[in-house]
Amino acid sequence: MIDVEVPVLGKPSQVDTPRFLGQMSRSRALAVLWTVARIWLGVEWIQAGRAKLWGAENSSFMHHDGSGVAGFATHGAASYTWWHHFLTGFVVPNSGWIGILISVSEFVIGIALVLGVFTPGFAFAGLVLNVTYMLSGTSGVNPAYAAASVLLILAWRTSGWIGVDGIAMGIWQRRRGLRSIGAHSNGDRPAGVATPPADPGRPLSPGTPTPAV
Repeated sequence: MIDVEVPVLGKPSQVDTPRFLGQMSRSRALAVLWTVARIWLGVEWIQAGRAKLWGAENSSFMHHDGSGVAGFATHGAASYTWWHHFLTGFVVPNSGWIGILISVSEFVIGIALVLGVFTPGFAFAGLVLNVTYMLSGTSGVNPAYAAASVLLILAWRTSGWIGVDGIAMGIWQRRRGLRSIGAHSNGDRPAGVATPPADPGRPLSPGTPTPAV
């Protein structure tokens, strides 16, 4: 890849990451805070999805051609004209399968966040839903959910550390360590490490062929 020099602009690769962002994603103490936020957010998503799958909102999202989605898209105060056109031109005609997709997505996002499975990815998926709802004219709890999702994404190393992500990380690191130990015990050198040159002053061991002159 060619690194293009721009005299006026600096090099992005030489800009240091802000210290507080590094602390957010590496601090084990803050991991407890992210765990609490993650579980709280996950429970909220589970409740929202459960209401649509089996609760009071079941008929308007899982049945009747997604009437809840169509009504939400039609009567909501969209933030932008282009978004209003998207809602009326795409969402309303496809409200049936979109209602099912939203219901299942909310429930799955909640389960994944509570368990700490692929935490940054599912936090981002929840953030997309929150932004979609806010663009469609619904505020309520969405800004708070969106803020919590952003924090979980920024703290991607430790937001799922106390969870399945942390367990999987530990297994992977232990296996990598065992492979490294096995390679050293067999005399193999790690990739990228050159073999040191022979010491010309050191006597050759018995059986070693004498190099030709």
